[in-house]
Amino acid sequence: NPRASRTVPFVSKATGVQLAKVAARCMAGQTLAEQNMLSLPTPNHYSVKESVFPFAKFPGVDVLLGPEMKSTGEVMGSGESFGEAFFKASLGASVELPQTGQAFISVRDKDKSGVIEVARRLLESGFTLLATDGTQRAISEAGLACQRINKMQQGQPHIVDEIKNDAVSLIVNTTEGRQAISDSYQIRQQALRRKVAYTTTLSGATAICAALRHSVDGQVYRLDDIHQETA
Repeated sequence: NPRASRTVPFVSKATGVQLAKVAARCMAGQTLAEQNMLSLPTPNHYSVKESVFPFAKFPGVDVLLGPEMKSTGEVMGSGESFGEAFFKASLGASVELPQTGQAFISVRDKDKSGVIEVARRLLESGFTLLATDGTQRAISEAGLACQRINKMQQGQPHIVDEIKNDAVSLIVNTTEGRQAISDSYQIRQQALRRKVAYTTTLSGATAICAALRHSVDGQVYRLDDIHQETA
């Protein structure tokens, strides 16, 4: 579902091909073959498009995404690896990923097998792990160090207390079902208020792990240089 206002400019910047001009020439009767545009060049770099959400301006709004259109813009990050590109895109979207600290993990049952690799990579990056019952058990059974923390309904001290005390620097929280979404609402709200980096999907957690080894002191790439590679 390409859209001329967002997807087309992103692909144009990532590949160096002015797709709007190509499309206009097609509508004017010039074929793709005549434009030598039967295929797009394959870049040697990665480009990531990151959506920007205005949740901080609307107190009380749940940050959990659904089919509704909630983003107010997009940014692009480029790098020699996916992790580097995702890190830069996150910075552009005003999301500063932590380099170390305590990571809280709580995932739905079908994500428990996949979260083991995320937990392992977080530990390798220098994080300590905190998790609720089921997730903590799955991580510990895999031989990884992980401390248990109460859910809100299990009594204090619980995870929201830890977030309020600025003891959590990263949150991985996937939910499923109306009750689970309702129970984890305060976690997402406190993450937003305290500006704690969070993700509500396992794929997002994997992307964050790939980005953690990069920093703001990394290489800067000009679009002109990137486009010369694909010319």
